[in-house]
Amino acid sequence: MYTISNKLKVFSFVLMFVGLLGIGYSFISAPKTTADVEKILAAEEAHGHHGHNAHAADTHAGDAHAHDEEHLLHVLHQLQNKPWAAVYVAALFFMLISLGILAFYAIQNAAQAGWSPVLFRVMQGLTAYLPVGSILFFILLVFSAFHFNHLFVWMDPDLVNPESPKFDKLINGKKGYLNEYFWLIRAAIFIIGWNLYRYFSRKNCLAQDEANDNTFYKKNFKISAAFLVFFIVTESIMSWDWIMSVDPHWFSTLFGWYVFASFFVSGITVIALTTLYLKSQGYLEYVNTSHIHDLAKFMFGISVFWTYLWFSQFMLIWYSNIPEEVTYFITRIEQYNLPFFGMLVMNFVFPLLILINTDFKRITWIIVMAGIVILLGHYIDFFNMIMPATVGDRWFIGAGEIGSLLFFFGLFVWVTFTALTKAPLLAKRNPFIEESKHFHY
Repeated sequence: MYTISNKLKVFSFVLMFVGLLGIGYSFISAPKTTADVEKILAAEEAHGHHGHNAHAADTHAGDAHAHDEEHLLHVLHQLQNKPWAAVYVAALFFMLISLGILAFYAIQNAAQAGWSPVLFRVMQGLTAYLPVGSILFFILLVFSAFHFNHLFVWMDPDLVNPESPKFDKLINGKKGYLNEYFWLIRAAIFIIGWNLYRYFSRKNCLAQDEANDNTFYKKNFKISAAFLVFFIVTESIMSWDWIMSVDPHWFSTLFGWYVFASFFVSGITVIALTTLYLKSQGYLEYVNTSHIHDLAKFMFGISVFWTYLWFSQFMLIWYSNIPEEVTYFITRIEQYNLPFFGMLVMNFVFPLLILINTDFKRITWIIVMAGIVILLGHYIDFFNMIMPATVGDRWFIGAGEIGSLLFFFGLFVWVTFTALTKAPLLAKRNPFIEESKHFHY
């Protein structure tokens, strides 16, 4: 049985505490009125601050002179969104990591894979974050639906009111699908479905340890296959609802796959890093370098798959140059230049160069280094998906962004490693366990 070290407990609590301080500070320091915004813009102008692109800063300066009320309100909403968006990105990212691990675990079950059963308990421990993470994330969605923030522009009632000067024909056309209550009901269905599979698959796997036949294993095989169908449908709709709809005028038919590749490779990376950590602590005696090598192959393969999807989406939109589509990328290239291109290096160039070598896939420090870069790169990927539509060019990495990352990381570590102590780390009655123990590549 695994026992969580005091160092790890203290580490996770310190992260959560420091994270909460950062989040709290970012909410308190956000401007409350347009008068506050006017002071901020005047100060920026006085310092010759030229934003993330000079054109935007010039516009701000000019508008600050004109005291254009509408512009001030727009900037106020962006700056008030900043702490919300930071928390939203971190909450979504860590919840989706546990969902990615759950999908990987379901694939191993449905495929009746022989190499991976020695890692099943590690995967189950890591998916223990899903109930906690999804409840916290759902609370954030409720806050959005009840107008505590302005993350989702389509929730503004004026946009679907034909009498209003802000009336938006496109958003009005989508209101049958994009409305707060239907949106929350869909979210609840997805989250409940994922958590039910997690609960029953773990329960069956533990029951299989005590059983005399393979009944529970067969049950898991069936529910895993059913879950994967449910997952691939709900995952696509989830990506439209929670990520794409922050930009309700823009859409991409590839988006569900793109988001999936991003959190799937992050999930597999977390399995690899956790496995290496547990090995270093003297656990997981049957996990050998061939298992690690296989996980690193997945990290490499899904990174290339992610790049293929990124390029397919970007190239078609850029090349066709349809104004309402290409604006999505122009905003990111102009205002998010460093995170936009930096993420490509971290998620594609770096894993490609490092993990393409077979020998490197067995060397612990190389996998850890590649894994950390992949995780940070995909975190920036989610940052790039949410921030441009919610905070525009007012972004910077501040207390809220760092605090949110630390808080959810600390929570993830504490919940998952506590869950690992609850059951033996070997699924000893799995029909493929002997094959898995003696797996050599």
